[in-house]
Amino acid sequence: MKVRAGRGFTLEELKAAGIPRKLAPTIGISVDHRRKNRSLEGFQVNVLRLKTYKQKLVVFPRRAGKFKAGDSAAEELANATQVQGPLLPIQREKPTCELVKVTKDLTAVKAYDKLRVERVNVRHVGARAKRAAEAEKEEKK
Repeated sequence: MKVRAGRGFTLEELKAAGIPRKLAPTIGISVDHRRKNRSLEGFQVNVLRLKTYKQKLVVFPRRAGKFKAGDSAAEELANATQVQGPLLPIQREKPTCELVKVTKDLTAVKAYDKLRVERVNVRHVGARAKRAAEAEKEEKK
């Protein structure tokens, strides 16, 4: 599955991560209400990304000294640093492939010819079956 940055997270992903949809844009999470989750794997990966983002997020109060629900604690505010560069970049999995020595047996195989023969066999399967059935009828007579 090719993973790339998209337009935003779905409403279902936000719900699973425990982030209200109106709060998401205010804390830097883009939301795409048109997107649909087509695979469970992608859904779970995005929910995990949202949860790690929420865990690392430090929310400063709007007015110094007046804390509201959702604001970070004073200790976290003192230790907060500005993040430079992409925030939670997408890690791509390296495809695993085996290296095989090219042998005489591998070079002797005519792959294209084999494919052509199989295509012809598939194409003529009905006519050959009909011809075999007619030949069987002739033998019975």
